[in-house]
Amino acid sequence: MGLDIHLQANHQEESDADELDLFDQHSLSRTFCNLMCRRNVVEGEPELDQIGRLTGIDITPLYDMENYPCDKSLEMQLALAENDEEREEILQQAETDKAQLDGNLAVVTSLIDQLLTKLPQLEDLPSRLNDHGYDTLRDISYFADFAQDPGDGYLDNNFGQDLRNFRRFLTRAQQQGSTTVYFMYG
Repeated sequence: MGLDIHLQANHQEESDADELDLFDQHSLSRTFCNLMCRRNVVEGEPELDQIGRLTGIDITPLYDMENYPCDKSLEMQLALAENDEEREEILQQAETDKAQLDGNLAVVTSLIDQLLTKLPQLEDLPSRLNDHGYDTLRDISYFADFAQDPGDGYLDNNFGQDLRNFRRFLTRAQQQGSTTVYFMYG
């Protein structure tokens, strides 16, 4: 058991019926989840930020995808609020967070496309990344062989496979009429 990261879109309900058939093509690995969480774990520049620096790509839209307020989390926050004023602040912050991500599909797609283009051009990416002495990502295997798909779509994916799965999800989300994408943890 562990924490997983799931891609979501604002028209997710319409596509959920056939998502099981696409699980291996759209899933992100637990290692990708850990990669997204590294900025809360290591002191210094986390690997994702290092990748942004090495490629010249602004990674911020990926981190922004973590800010979408899910209904369950919002319900819990509202239940813990001590008064109506605090509940109103929580609701206003949720609306602000949603508005900041509204229509981000094109930006996120561009970011993933840039990573898919630039990362294969970097020689020996694992040796260029500083794990800060705390290698929970299996840097050598996760960031190696970018063009290969070693996993089954979820287990044992490398970074390249996760990004290709991410891109397939974005394509499907766009085809379904979605305009906003975000992460859910669970």
